[in-house]
Amino acid sequence: MSEAKVELTYEGDRVVLSGPLTFDTVSSLSREVNLFQNSGSSVTVDFAGVSRADSAALALLLDWMRQASAKGRRVEFSNLPENMLALAKVSGIDELLPLRSSN
Repeated sequence: MSEAKVELTYEGDRVVLSGPLTFDTVSSLSREVNLFQNSGSSVTVDFAGVSRADSAALALLLDWMRQASAKGRRVEFSNLPENMLALAKVSGIDELLPLRSSN
């Protein structure tokens, strides 16, 4: 099974995710990744490379939003897979997610 990989790109404080974001991969990802290691005030997390996602991925987004708030920073999410958007809508959190429009 492949693990979710996080690649940090320092241009514009952007984090690119690739691989599956599932119950099997999210817990280790949330422990290992520090989105706010740079000194910037915001970070954009790009989900374009995510191959599969489940409700654990939504929990990860909420955790990253909590971390950002606690550090006085801002996080935005771009290119969320359709199934993640559908899960967010069904669970009623779609309005809470700071989504960035794709270019």
